[in-house]
Amino acid sequence: MAEPLVAEPLVADRPLSSPLMRDRSPWLLDPDVVFLNHGSLGSCPAPVLAAQRAWTDRLERQPILFLDRELPHVLADAREEIGRLLGAEPDDLAFVTNATSGVNAVVRSLDLGRGDEILTTDHEYNACLNVLHEASARTGVGVVIAGIPFPIDSPQAVVEAILSRATRRTRLAVLSHITSPTAIVFPIERLVAELTARGIDTLVDAAHAPGQVPVELTTLGAAYWTGNGHKWLCAPKGTAVLWVRRDRQEPIRPLVISHGANDPDPSRTRFRKEFDWPGTTDPTGHLAIADAIRFLGSLRPGGWPELMAENHALALRGRDLVCEALGVLPPAPDSMLGAMAAVPLPPSLVEAAGGPLALKTSLYDEDRVEVPITPWPVPAARAADEPARATLLRISAQAYNVPADYEALADALRRRLG
Repeated sequence: MAEPLVAEPLVADRPLSSPLMRDRSPWLLDPDVVFLNHGSLGSCPAPVLAAQRAWTDRLERQPILFLDRELPHVLADAREEIGRLLGAEPDDLAFVTNATSGVNAVVRSLDLGRGDEILTTDHEYNACLNVLHEASARTGVGVVIAGIPFPIDSPQAVVEAILSRATRRTRLAVLSHITSPTAIVFPIERLVAELTARGIDTLVDAAHAPGQVPVELTTLGAAYWTGNGHKWLCAPKGTAVLWVRRDRQEPIRPLVISHGANDPDPSRTRFRKEFDWPGTTDPTGHLAIADAIRFLGSLRPGGWPELMAENHALALRGRDLVCEALGVLPPAPDSMLGAMAAVPLPPSLVEAAGGPLALKTSLYDEDRVEVPITPWPVPAARAADEPARATLLRISAQAYNVPADYEALADALRRRLG
């Protein structure tokens, strides 16, 4: 494995007179942009990119040696590092391109058909809902979308809404740990326990969870879990992991079937062999997840717990600044947020701007603020002729952000409100 990375002091921690034109080293973000959309795509710090480059150099010095003989061992080392952060046995982890790929692998592997149901919610990610709709069209499995209120006042509302739609036909629940459109932290431990007691397996879409909130997969007890490395872990793009509980691994296969399907090695399971070798790919991004974990964990004296707590506090401060500018109440309790927060925008503001996309574009073009503004529920959560119920603005908080970033956004919104 590469040597642990040593963090350099973050210039973003220093007092600043303006959020613009500032140095966010070691992140490579444009200094002229207020970047509040880490939740969509996290920026990868320069030391992590350097670590990936070191892996690439090692691979290219002797590709056959590295891919044919060394790769299983360095992948195992990387899984060890990731497993420590996620509270998982390393052999139960597999590398995938993104959390959507993990959801695809599980749903496509399961024997689901007519008479069966998949349960999900209207806070789920659009791409993952598309996976379920495709499975329905292909196999006849029913897709049940539980409606969860937003604004929301308690985790109990999530539990009640989901359990009320579970039936004897429910075979699988696909639930976010942290929702993408609404930034809500679901009470995932309780949901998994309640659904397991009803004989229902849970696939946790944890795209945003690693690095944003604590994760303990061994005690969570879900059947399936998948999370991204390229979001809150700040690993290279196209890196994620799929975790499958040991007793559910046998039928789960990768989206690409390759040599692992008939690899005679008796020391490894088919799950391990197939996911470790999906054909010739570039494994350096996945190997660099371990480097990213070490680097981000070194940014604060208290490691990952301190960094996550700091980002949570900053997200709350940013949300409060935005809500104050808009004259609205926070739409969710502090306890139901991680390092993101979504706020419903006044319809008059959206209409005056010409719609969600026009408002997002003007904030970027005129104020140099990068922030997502999207209709909710997402298209895949509603009928084709059903309008969205709200337009949401979502902020994120990462180590390179400072309160002045959210003040800049609040000022920009306030000006548009007149």
